[in-house]
Amino acid sequence: MNAFDSQAARALPASRPACARAAFLVSPAGESLAAESASDNVYMDLSRVFSSDRARAQHQGLQRALSTELPVISFAGDPAAPDGMFPNNVFGTRAGTLIIGQMRHRVRQLEAERSDIRGFFTDVLGYATVDLRGGEVGELTGSLVIDRARGIGYAGLGERCTSAAAQAMAQAFDLRMLQQAALAPGEYHTNVVMAVLAGRVAVLCADGWADPKVADAIAAVYAPQVLWLEPEQKAAFAANCISLRDDSVWMSATAADVLSPTQRTQLQTGGLRIRSVELDEIEKAGGSLRCCVGEIF
Repeated sequence: MNAFDSQAARALPASRPACARAAFLVSPAGESLAAESASDNVYMDLSRVFSSDRARAQHQGLQRALSTELPVISFAGDPAAPDGMFPNNVFGTRAGTLIIGQMRHRVRQLEAERSDIRGFFTDVLGYATVDLRGGEVGELTGSLVIDRARGIGYAGLGERCTSAAAQAMAQAFDLRMLQQAALAPGEYHTNVVMAVLAGRVAVLCADGWADPKVADAIAAVYAPQVLWLEPEQKAAFAANCISLRDDSVWMSATAADVLSPTQRTQLQTGGLRIRSVELDEIEKAGGSLRCCVGEIF
């Protein structure tokens, strides 16, 4: 683990917007899962039957649900890029700027070439672009969990994020502080092992990191508002959650179902109402609700 001062991180003012002002999704389009992505995503199981119709229906339900809290737009999926329904790995934003990430797999690199999504941000919203393609692999807010309020990034290093990429992403997102540390063997994205909700509640699974002390250092920033997960809860995507406004947290029904009554109470004590939708078909692709949500700041 690189030097990370939890006390200094805790002291950073929560002076930036903690939650996005809008969100965007990309609808499921592939009739099967991306075998290339499954090579380093243990949450995928290609032996399971995947129903694209059911995935699309669940995705539409997700859009309707999220739209009760903020504006949500959805782009059509591309059958040649079945992982496109997880756009937060490829496209990210800070205020006035679109960020394009460098994906590891070619099947995902295709997503960054979409002129409609890029054009929406540049031509419609007038955003500038920071294009990280050509640099080292760093899969944006899959690999980098961001406390937007304080401007802190937590990067999990591995096959889908290098140290150099973490630093480039931190600069692109205009972060004040960066912690980077190796994920545990078998973990592919940081947002499967942790989340920061509304800038004040951390969700953590210690065994998601090669060194469990990494989780302790992160927890010290948010104590006592820390929700610790067991490995089986992590496997059910309980850490793959997001707050889209200050008083709620979104997660899949699978994730919500594995939370204990004590954990539910803890989130509520932290001022977060649990909201969930069925996404079990989409979760067969190795990601869950947070992965589906592109944030517009």
